[in-house]
Amino acid sequence: MLPDRWIIDRVPTDRFPDYTRANAGEVLADPVTPLGWTFCWESGVVLGCRDGFTSFGVFDAEEYGDPPECFGLFGGYFYNSLTQARLLGVRMPGASPEQIDEAYFDDHPDVPPYVAEPWHESERHAQKLTETVEYVMSADKHQPVLDQREIAKRIRDERPDLGAIANEALIARARSLQMQMRANFKQHVWSSLGASFGPGILAVIAGEHGRPEDGMKLITGIGDVDSADIARELWVLSRMIRADGELAAAFDDGLDGIAERIAGSAFASAFETFLYHHGARGPNEWDPGSDSFESNPRLAYAQLDVLRKQADDADPTAALERNAAERARIAAELETGLDDDQVDTFRRAMRSASVFLAARERSKCTNIRVIHEARMCFNELGRRMAEAGCIASPGQIYMLLEAELDEYLADPDSFSATLAAREADHLSLYDITPPFIINREAPPLREWPKKVEATTGLAAVGTVLAGVACSPGVATGAARVVLDSRDPSALQPGEIMVTVQTDPSWTPLFLAAGAVVTNVGAVASHASIVSRELGIPCVSSVPHATRVIPDGATVTVDGNSGTVTIDELP
Repeated sequence: MLPDRWIIDRVPTDRFPDYTRANAGEVLADPVTPLGWTFCWESGVVLGCRDGFTSFGVFDAEEYGDPPECFGLFGGYFYNSLTQARLLGVRMPGASPEQIDEAYFDDHPDVPPYVAEPWHESERHAQKLTETVEYVMSADKHQPVLDQREIAKRIRDERPDLGAIANEALIARARSLQMQMRANFKQHVWSSLGASFGPGILAVIAGEHGRPEDGMKLITGIGDVDSADIARELWVLSRMIRADGELAAAFDDGLDGIAERIAGSAFASAFETFLYHHGARGPNEWDPGSDSFESNPRLAYAQLDVLRKQADDADPTAALERNAAERARIAAELETGLDDDQVDTFRRAMRSASVFLAARERSKCTNIRVIHEARMCFNELGRRMAEAGCIASPGQIYMLLEAELDEYLADPDSFSATLAAREADHLSLYDITPPFIINREAPPLREWPKKVEATTGLAAVGTVLAGVACSPGVATGAARVVLDSRDPSALQPGEIMVTVQTDPSWTPLFLAAGAVVTNVGAVASHASIVSRELGIPCVSSVPHATRVIPDGATVTVDGNSGTVTIDELP
């Protein structure tokens, strides 16, 4: 039976009482491992989040408490702080907490109302935020994110032969990365917050000129989006398979043993190069306890197996060029109706949107690369301990807490029973449904509903489901509910991918899909940004989409209006 609380869970405080899974699922979709949370998050990412919100101008560091209450963790599931998000709306001149809520939730009934506290209002922070907005709206680039990308590349290039160094050296290398994790996430905060201003202004201008649907098109096809570029590299690999009969036959025979069957081919060499540069990506990639493309190449092979079936006319480079041309055309048309001051504001917003939407995805890639280097250290340690019989499997190493690492190295056998018990509890967390909102107190885990018990009526023919328009275009096709990017085999080219939310490991599947529909997300979410770059319609924040849209139903996704229509049942 599950305990009332998981070993690493947090407790809401009076100062930071409310938390949400909104936009959190695309960061950590699954229950995080104890070592992943305590080592990479509490000692790196969380501190970077505090640094980011402080330097951006939203908070003072001491307002967060100790440890910083930047995020929640309940039942092992990651949550965003409502207070942290709302304070941006409170302290930003011209904004409001209600605007923040609207961006996150639309009209979700479980969201608690904002309650003002005396410490929330701050003229000093308002002044700092005014200065920050001026920077965001005038920057031609955000240099810290570019610098951090080069640092992450150098860390990968300088990775030692992990199989040849002592256990203590593995831990020391992982610990040497924590300060970089902190620095990386500080800039991820800057990129994420900065990415909201330009698109918001463009939406207002387009709406004021009677063209609200063009607000989304103005942030489509911006280029230089790292996660979309990864998809383009996989597209090239998929074309190699499609054009080579022997390679195609090797994949036709199944993924078991695929590496051996293609060994020595030009494709195998190109695939190894891809893994060197992008091996950090994978499902739930912010947790080092989850597999990545490098630690489990089958994940990448599975996506290529789907992608190779897509016709050549789905080339993402051509889609980017089309969308960029359309973006430029709409911008030129809108400018003709603006006065000089409006043109200046419009152009600044266009530039800012491009800079910070790209920076957000780039920063995410950089964060993941450094976390991955810690993953590879812990994977090697876990392999050794399993080989020595100290743990039942390599993955049990992630059931440790950071504070236990040194003691574990001194006497690993003494932890065997503890780690096995924690692993059993951790696996059971996958079976429960995290509440969308935690309001002041997290219910005991035994009261959380089981996922198998979740029921929602299927939509009937003619039903129009409303969501958020996140990538323009209209597509009709068979809906395919895909809940795990580890096994995308059900998705066929041109089908409508319906899922809960996505992280960058899903990106190649966008190239196979005719459109994307997600349960949660917003204009600046991963699914939205990548869909726009790859030129496919996307509607996010469709409540319970994965349960109400019948698998195999014919649906029409309208990324201009933000609707999904059920045309025909399977």
